[in-house]
Amino acid sequence: MIKKILLTIAGLLLIVGALAGLKVWQFKTMFAAAANFAQPPTTVTTAVVQQDSWQPTLNAVGSVIAVQGVTISAEVAGMVKRIAFESGANVRAGQLLVELDDAAEQAQLRSAIASAELTQLNLKRVRDLRPRNMVSQSDVDSADAQAKQADAQVDNIRAVIAKKSLRAPFAGRLGIRQINLGQFLNSGAAIVSLQTLDPIYVDFALPQQNFPQLRAGMAIRVTSDAAPDQTFAGKLSVISPEVDALTRTVRLRAALANPDGHLQPGMYVNVAAVLPAQEQVLMIPATAVLYAPYGDSVFVVEEKPDEKTGVTSLVLVQKFVQLGPSRGDFVVVNSGLTVGETVVSTGVFKLRNGMKAAVDNQLAPNFQLAPKPANS
Repeated sequence: MIKKILLTIAGLLLIVGALAGLKVWQFKTMFAAAANFAQPPTTVTTAVVQQDSWQPTLNAVGSVIAVQGVTISAEVAGMVKRIAFESGANVRAGQLLVELDDAAEQAQLRSAIASAELTQLNLKRVRDLRPRNMVSQSDVDSADAQAKQADAQVDNIRAVIAKKSLRAPFAGRLGIRQINLGQFLNSGAAIVSLQTLDPIYVDFALPQQNFPQLRAGMAIRVTSDAAPDQTFAGKLSVISPEVDALTRTVRLRAALANPDGHLQPGMYVNVAAVLPAQEQVLMIPATAVLYAPYGDSVFVVEEKPDEKTGVTSLVLVQKFVQLGPSRGDFVVVNSGLTVGETVVSTGVFKLRNGMKAAVDNQLAPNFQLAPKPANS
């Protein structure tokens, strides 16, 4: 009985040992396969670090301001008798816009003219009688004063009548009409907006550290999403003599031509003040940069031999860079790269340092300094 138990125990131990040996063999085989496993190279697109000559600019966001702009309003009260303009029309200086009813003033004018003529006759009469001492000098002075008052009354009524014919104070483009025929207007009631659009001003501001670089007459380039395919050229016309105490910025004004009226007062635009000096820069596609809080980096493609096999292959090396201004699809690299190095141009967020790579630029984007995307 004891012998059978011992044989059973021995058999169990033999089975357990065999299973343990099998598992050890499986683990060794798996570890060996993992050690010899070579991850396939990652397919990437690349771009070469280029050197280019850029004209530096000082960039800001500006607001479009009309050279002359006013809301035409009624100076005197009255009823609208005639509207002589259309909304959005271009008008010349002095062109008639609105006529108010002046029938009452015209009647007052005729009465005032008659009174003035009578005072002139009285004045002539007393002047003729004065040499014969038939009237006193005080009578002459009184008649002269009455004549002048009558003439002033005539001028006053004529001025009121003139104010009832509203004319454009300068040439420009009208806005939307805010009155209707037959409407009674109080003094100061708005009628229509009038703006001069060509030339036009752009107001913007730059930090105080840029003040030494600013000069009146320097070239200004303006772009707007209202005219995405057009760049407006102008000149810096005004540099404020003081720095804003709250923002520490210098207020500036540029004047530029706007013949087609694409820029309208109130628009925001992108402004670039062009500095006269040219500078040499290194540039790479902006999509080649891996942006991170601890520092921006790029992946450079280098040829390196394998430590075990000695076979040369393409390897990704992560390098940290300091970036400068951007233009179009490119960004300037101030430090971290040299001319001629090859960097990964797209999909950098999925890469890691030391990965093997295979280059395929068939689907690489066409990077441009002045891209013009098609409408989607």
